[in-house]
Amino acid sequence: MAGKVILLNGASSSGKSSIARALQARIGEPFWHVSIDHLIEARILPRERIRSGEFRWSGMREAFFDGFHRSLPAYVEAGNNLIVEHIVETLAWRDRLVGLLGAHDVFFVGVHCPLEELERRELARGDRPVGDARRDFETCHLHTTYDLEVDSREPPEANAARIIAAWEARGRPHAFDRMRSSWTSPPAGRGERVG
Repeated sequence: MAGKVILLNGASSSGKSSIARALQARIGEPFWHVSIDHLIEARILPRERIRSGEFRWSGMREAFFDGFHRSLPAYVEAGNNLIVEHIVETLAWRDRLVGLLGAHDVFFVGVHCPLEELERRELARGDRPVGDARRDFETCHLHTTYDLEVDSREPPEANAARIIAAWEARGRPHAFDRMRSSWTSPPAGRGERVG
């Protein structure tokens, strides 16, 4: 039996990780918490050699994210439930995710935060390049349709409760279904499984 997905999309520093941890601690089924940050913290990338200039991140970046996206249906098809936190940077990434996961039970949540608060959090964290939050704020919610939207100025526990209640009451079509149905033909060139 395939797993289920709760996909949190929001800008850098928008509070996705806090919401994901609160969800994982409260939801009534076992869920993995998956993110790009987890991969980076696990030191899977040759970061020192990237920093030194020996390897160019710009030449590795697209394959890294494509691999991350393609790993998600493998986990789900093996029967794992996932809470995925991500920044859907482009329409192409959105279409890739819809193509890969659209046939599954995906609950798509927009995590919103005002720009001033994003930038305050980004500076306080000190572990992100200044400007990432603004760039993401301007792009990550474009071209998206959500099943639910939350404001991350609310406590993570309150947002988790809202998400769980809406997720438990979910039905079809979900947001990924609606986005897929708007395609006149599947996006070409990326080899996603559609349907």
